[in-house]
Amino acid sequence: MTTYQETVAVQATIAEQAWGRMFGAAMGVIADCFARREPRGTAAELTTGLLLELDTRNCWTLAEALGHRGPHRLQHLLSRARFDHELARERISRLVIDELAEEEAVLVVDETGDAKSSTDCVGAGPQYSGALGGVGLCQVAVHLAAVTATTRVLIDRALYLPADWAADEERRTLAGVPDEVVFATKPQQAVTMVAAALAAGIRASWFAADEVYGGRELRRQVRTLNLGYTIGVASTHPVTDGAGRRWQARQLLNKVRPEQWMRLATGHGTKGTREYDWAWLDIRADDTPDSQQAGTAVLVARRHRYTGETSYFRCWAPGPATLATLVDIICRRWKIEETFQLAKGHAGLDQGQVTCWNSWMRWSLFSLIATTVLALTLATADEQTGAVRPLRLIPLTCPELVRLLRVLVLPTPARDRDHVLHWTAWRRHHQAVATDCHQRRHRLQDTP
Repeated sequence: MTTYQETVAVQATIAEQAWGRMFGAAMGVIADCFARREPRGTAAELTTGLLLELDTRNCWTLAEALGHRGPHRLQHLLSRARFDHELARERISRLVIDELAEEEAVLVVDETGDAKSSTDCVGAGPQYSGALGGVGLCQVAVHLAAVTATTRVLIDRALYLPADWAADEERRTLAGVPDEVVFATKPQQAVTMVAAALAAGIRASWFAADEVYGGRELRRQVRTLNLGYTIGVASTHPVTDGAGRRWQARQLLNKVRPEQWMRLATGHGTKGTREYDWAWLDIRADDTPDSQQAGTAVLVARRHRYTGETSYFRCWAPGPATLATLVDIICRRWKIEETFQLAKGHAGLDQGQVTCWNSWMRWSLFSLIATTVLALTLATADEQTGAVRPLRLIPLTCPELVRLLRVLVLPTPARDRDHVLHWTAWRRHHQAVATDCHQRRHRLQDTP
């Protein structure tokens, strides 16, 4: 046990130093995106505040924990401060790309939804969200992650505006949506973000996504960007075999003989190694851009070893590819789900309670920065201690890293008696004023 504690102590010291370096670098690259130093300082407070141990994270709870006398500084930063958040997002992306310069990344796209109580929130409407488990009133945002062998980090995001929301001029004006922002499908948003990441210099040869992004047009555009892809498709997805016959994916799978299934490990979980049965079949590419070679197009099937549940993936590579390579890319797509859990559980990605365009963009940006610094800190700490880590000690995880940082680096939430009493009085007074305003509005509406 002493050996384990010594190793953990070394990792804690390395993590503390890595956090200081990465957090300083992140704040440094966005420093000139602010017109004044006051909001720049508030931005650093907000980013660290998102990682504090709080039940909920919004301007009220963060301001109280940070020792502010009210939420006004944080609200001003999110809504009205002179701050070029788009430039800041580009700077953070370039920082990530520089940190990952020695590694080959897979670009992974997925969306996540946040439940809302009103369609007044920018982009909110009845729509499907996997996070909600069905259709509900929510905001949906498409995210782009870079996943390497050692690191997974979000590098971009785009808020999805449903067609009716994007066409409603009154709601757009009230929410402050810029005129240049028009309706775009999720695949269109995904391609835009991927192209921007490649233009910024990220090293990537593969793109991965789920079946939302399995359309032909997106696949053709991904190929135009010189990327291979592994994209989940439905069991009814149409494919063409080598003889030119059309099949649904589940029908084509009947051609696989029992001995052609191959069992491969796809990672490690709390219950041991995850293993699935895999098979592939050659198909004809239907998305070849002009003046490009056909490449290697295959349909890959994954079968659960106990339940027999089968998933399908349409894959393309510019040259020869092995099943093991495609399985590795497919499995890296799952890492974005872990990144969402980190961003929501430790950086408040889905807790902002913001309603306007600027506020959403900035809240999601600071959550992205906090998650990015965590991911890069974790990669640095594990890289420097991995060779000497005892065999019966798992690698440092993000939840454990956050626990260490809360003790070693992050500020302690303000909880002295006078401060707590001040905030209790402030909240109750604000809520009383809000209640009175609502009642007055209802009475005015009820008056003939």
